[in-house]
Amino acid sequence: MKMFSGWRRFAFGVLLILLLTRLYSVRELSSSKMSEPHKQLNKKFDHLVLGPAAGQGLSNRLQCQGSKALNRTHSSNDRLVVGNTSYNKMDRSMAVLNIFINFIQVAMPQSEVIILTDPVSDLSVHRNRVSLYPIQGEYSRDKLMLQRIRSYITFLETRLHKLSQNSRDITHYIFTDSDMAVVDDLGQIFRDYPNFHMALTFRNNKGQPLNSGFIAVRGTSDGILRAKLFLQEVLKIYVSKYINASRMLGDQLALAWVVKSKPHFDASRFAKTIAFSDDIGGTSILFLPCAIYNWTPPEGAGQFHGMPLNVKVVHFKGSRKRLMLESWNFYSATPEIADMLCLILGSGRTKYDF
Repeated sequence: MKMFSGWRRFAFGVLLILLLTRLYSVRELSSSKMSEPHKQLNKKFDHLVLGPAAGQGLSNRLQCQGSKALNRTHSSNDRLVVGNTSYNKMDRSMAVLNIFINFIQVAMPQSEVIILTDPVSDLSVHRNRVSLYPIQGEYSRDKLMLQRIRSYITFLETRLHKLSQNSRDITHYIFTDSDMAVVDDLGQIFRDYPNFHMALTFRNNKGQPLNSGFIAVRGTSDGILRAKLFLQEVLKIYVSKYINASRMLGDQLALAWVVKSKPHFDASRFAKTIAFSDDIGGTSILFLPCAIYNWTPPEGAGQFHGMPLNVKVVHFKGSRKRLMLESWNFYSATPEIADMLCLILGSGRTKYDF
């Protein structure tokens, strides 16, 4: 997953750490080509295709003319020029990982990235403030989402044990996918909303209202414990109800089931892009809108009606990995975040070759 507002160490000495999970082969993640290549809708491209930017003419939305921003995002004035990053095209998953780290180190330069990974994987990352955290488990593709939840739980257990030895060592955590670009300081979540245990991102999707690609956990002993217990309940529901679900859907279906199982839970709140909190089984959960904290290029042209000016995380789901790399290259040459976001907004409806 910068030239933005800049990261600040919290007043109470907390260091925000971004966690990376689910490092996939981008080649595997890209959708297979359809058997009817003559249909334009199914065609994939090996270059950027710039289309009309959604949300034009609407207030509080990014306005674009091609890849040039006509208005500024709230963090547009903070600039930091980072040189072009070279990456091996044949090793696309590592290219995505490095771009993910690049964005974090510009937006939140004092944060740390911890990569939760398979102990047998041959993963070599030599970057400042980046470390590997191997966790034993079952990492086959059909079990990957199940293993991801188990890895989260294992990691939180180790953090809880560490905190018991030094209760003043408070660190907040954010679990994210690797195909994300963090374009603004996420530390404000913990400052602006001081009472939640964990945070999830939601969207206006009846069947899958919660996206598991972004989960924030408050680094207090109570926050870590309650988040761990919540995820253990999600894991139990996953195994008992959704073990045969599509390999990319089981965790999100389980998340939604646990949340909606609360008596009188008002699911209509998912239709609005307003953050809200609720107590789910003793865990105080902050629900953050995907439109700001988990914005996706294809959905930006649909249910989100363009890109909000205060967007903080862009999620290059599916076959938008090329767009993630192209976006970083564009930003490296023209260090203006709003212009880069215009490139994403105008190009995100197209499916690319990876």
